[in-house]
Amino acid sequence: MRMYTIALAGNPNTGKSTLFNTLTGLRQHTGNWAGKTVLTAAGEFVHHDVTYRVIDLPGTYSLYSNSADEEVARDYIIFEQPDVTVVVVDATSLERNLNLALQVLEMTNRVVLCVNLMDEAKRLGVHVDVTRIRQKLGVPTVAISARNRTGIDELLEQVEKVASGKIIPQPVTISYSAEIEQKIKELEPHILRLLGTRFPPRWIALRLLDGDEKLLASLKAHLDTVAAPGLKEVVPHEQISCH
Repeated sequence: MRMYTIALAGNPNTGKSTLFNTLTGLRQHTGNWAGKTVLTAAGEFVHHDVTYRVIDLPGTYSLYSNSADEEVARDYIIFEQPDVTVVVVDATSLERNLNLALQVLEMTNRVVLCVNLMDEAKRLGVHVDVTRIRQKLGVPTVAISARNRTGIDELLEQVEKVASGKIIPQPVTISYSAEIEQKIKELEPHILRLLGTRFPPRWIALRLLDGDEKLLASLKAHLDTVAAPGLKEVVPHEQISCH
């Protein structure tokens, strides 16, 4: 039987853990991430004769190195490279929630955007144009209510298509200032030379420009080669904040 891994990412209070429980039921366990005090939850379910392993990442507002939760979520997506990352957003707070979604899209194209709490949005008179969001972001987008179990079948259909390669999302590229774009262009060849195509060079360049020392430490810890230390040499002396 085939098996795919799904990571659930999202801000706190988006109903992400409710979705995790809806998908996995009692087939789940919790523990701590290696070397961290951050809790981890993992579970499994079977859909159309395919087994899915689900990792409920810590709820975070960003994927920078501002907290242990953020580091855990970021490191899992970039190093473990799940088959699909489902980004759960709150239909009543899209403007705030999409910030994290855009950060994930810079890290991987294997994304499904899950617009949760649609029942609450309806109650508040909030209309969400899922089709427009999908067109703007370039990834499959599904409206659900995890607690009412509505939209789950459509979500799983899109997850299966991305996991199996039937759909290859083409996420929007976030444009930065001309100065930052020029520095990204200068860094990318060095990153490709040192790391190959294992990690997204544009995202690595952005983190280096941000002076993300904790990411460098994580890279060193996860690489089998000695390439990571060389990354420091290609970073300009003056970092530019890309936040």
